[in-house]
Amino acid sequence: MGGKKKEAKEKPLEKMTAKDLRELAGEIPEITGVHGMNKTELVSAIKKARGIEDAPGKQKDASVREIKGKIREMKAKREGALKKDDLKMASIYRQRITRLKKKTRRAA
Repeated sequence: MGGKKKEAKEKPLEKMTAKDLRELAGEIPEITGVHGMNKTELVSAIKKARGIEDAPGKQKDASVREIKGKIREMKAKREGALKKDDLKMASIYRQRITRLKKKTRRAA
């Protein structure tokens, strides 16, 4: 048979698994904290390191991490309202927390 070797075509970054992306990002010295990143963060970091421009696509409301940060803030405000015996505001904060939790499920 011929000694032809197939060139290893690299899959598009969006199609790769998070594990493959971590391996790829680990080889790039500019990227640090690879194991703490999720897939979308890895893809954007690799594209930035390679100089690939990201085409602006459909814009999401907010990332899950940002929403969870807002939830923590609301929980703290709700606890403060409960300590002041302000049940109306506590109820409002509880409704906002529920709404944000639903938003995280949609964003994921």
